[in-house]
Amino acid sequence: QVQLVESGGGLVQAGGSLRLSCAASGRTFSSYAMGWFRQAPGKEREFVAAISWSGGRTYYADSVKGRFTISRHNAKNTVYLQMNSLKPEDTAVYYCAAVRGTVVADPRGYDYWGQGTQVTVSS
Repeated sequence: QVQLVESGGGLVQAGGSLRLSCAASGRTFSSYAMGWFRQAPGKEREFVAAISWSGGRTYYADSVKGRFTISRHNAKNTVYLQMNSLKPEDTAVYYCAAVRGTVVADPRGYDYWGQGTQVTVSS
């Protein structure tokens, strides 16, 4: 069982930055690949970024490539999402998720989810 708690969301102006954190419980955090997803009102949950269990491989949606950076600190059981050059279209609830083993982009492949944190980017 893994419990995930996101933090770091908020209101920011376009062009600004935020760093999201996702703290995980459990002693097997390093066994899980981690992903960030987002869901805007009236839209489906979409893949944002993912990172392998070791941190050696990262993956990004085209819409955030070059602006967002995913990282993890296994000793702290935490995964981060650094978001720069934010745009109004980045406004959404952001969720972190964990999957044992291989990174996947399909949200249906994830085993555990956090409760989400709101990110709002004003124009």
